Amino acid sequence: MPRNAEQTINGYHAHIYYNTQNREKAAVLREQLDEKFNINLGRWREEPVGPHPTSMYQVAFNATEFSKIVPWLMINRQELDILVHPETGNDLEDHRDNALWLGEKLSLNLEMFMQA
Repeated sequence: MPRNAEQTINGYHAHIYYNTQNREKAAVLREQLDEKFNINLGRWREEPVGPHPTSMYQVAFNATEFSKIVPWLMINRQELDILVHPETGNDLEDHRDNALWLGEKLSLNLEMFMQA
């Protein structure tokens, strides 16, 4: 039986990936997101952290905001790679099975979620 998304998705994260060549684009996108949407911005991560293979910052938002934020990111991502995933409490499935990618799909370090 399929899970009911209203009951299992507590919110979403968008991870905006950048490097030294496109950090300014990431900064502009960050400002635009902060101005336009009801979000929580994470700090700049200049080094890989958790499963993320490169520099990034996180954008957290409620499930009710998905239909506004994700289509906007599709058009306005400024050629940046973005991972969007739900927050269900199962980090492995959220990052591996339930994620969507805008731009290039990067290889995540999922081993950390497989260790009990």
